[in-house]
Amino acid sequence: MIMADVIMEARDLTKDFEDLRAVDNLNLKIRRGEVFGFLGPNGAGKTTSISMMVGLLRPTSGQVFIDGEDVNKLEKGTIGICPQELVLWEHLTPRESLNLMGNLYELPKKESEKRTEKLLSDLFLTDKANTQVKNLSGGMKRRLNLALALIHEPEIVVLDEPSEGLDPQSRRVLWNYIRALRDDEGKTVILTTHIMEEADKLSDRIAIIDHSKLLRLDTPSNLKKEIGEGDVVDMKLSDPKMNQEVMEKLKNLAEIEAVTEVDERINIRALDAVGKLPVIMDRVEESGVQISDLSVRQNTLEDVFIDLTGTTLRE
Repeated sequence: MIMADVIMEARDLTKDFEDLRAVDNLNLKIRRGEVFGFLGPNGAGKTTSISMMVGLLRPTSGQVFIDGEDVNKLEKGTIGICPQELVLWEHLTPRESLNLMGNLYELPKKESEKRTEKLLSDLFLTDKANTQVKNLSGGMKRRLNLALALIHEPEIVVLDEPSEGLDPQSRRVLWNYIRALRDDEGKTVILTTHIMEEADKLSDRIAIIDHSKLLRLDTPSNLKKEIGEGDVVDMKLSDPKMNQEVMEKLKNLAEIEAVTEVDERINIRALDAVGKLPVIMDRVEESGVQISDLSVRQNTLEDVFIDLTGTTLRE
């Protein structure tokens, strides 16, 4: 994939709602055939950014280009949008819903029926194809919501928090299908999420957004390398009121790269963290407090976010 093959570009994109700036001077390029992730907490500006980029919301200033053309001149059917909120006809069946959507896109009847059956099969809905939507499970409804966005075979697929409320099994089915959209069908997928694992496992590149601003844009692996190749010691003290005192002692250790407090826990980042546990524990004991819980793990995207913003993602 070469950077020159850009399918979507935002230039100086800004959106104000009265005295609130929801998106502040966003500049980014999305490559053809990649899964591009927007990662950030609720209210960070992800959905507003996407709404402007697909032409659903007029920006206060700035422009969006798709294949070099202004988004306002976009040909109908280029983009398929799967919103976070379910948009379904409760009294229709999945098969009826998909055929109706195909008709709305003016697809030939046979072509619509063919695509409907493939989507029902690919998204594990065939067994419930003739069941009224109101009687489907939450996971099935969310998969149908996605199918409706794909019936016209759009070149760009936008998924807004697609895993919201899904159980682990349904989430895996959805993730595998999103990968197939990229790998088997060559589609460009734009994904907004606040789920770290989802962003990490699915995205070729990730834009981290918070408080209306783009903070970083890179591959998941490069983002995690940005804050060091080390591990993270995640520690909970018996008395969280002692966190600041212990953190000051740990920050003075030459072997420690960074120390942060997250939800009353202490995160210590260091190369060869396991080998440094004895000296870390000595510093804690010097403060006269006990460790009630301790684990060691590799850097995650959440660590990157904490490093950039000083806070965990807001739910």
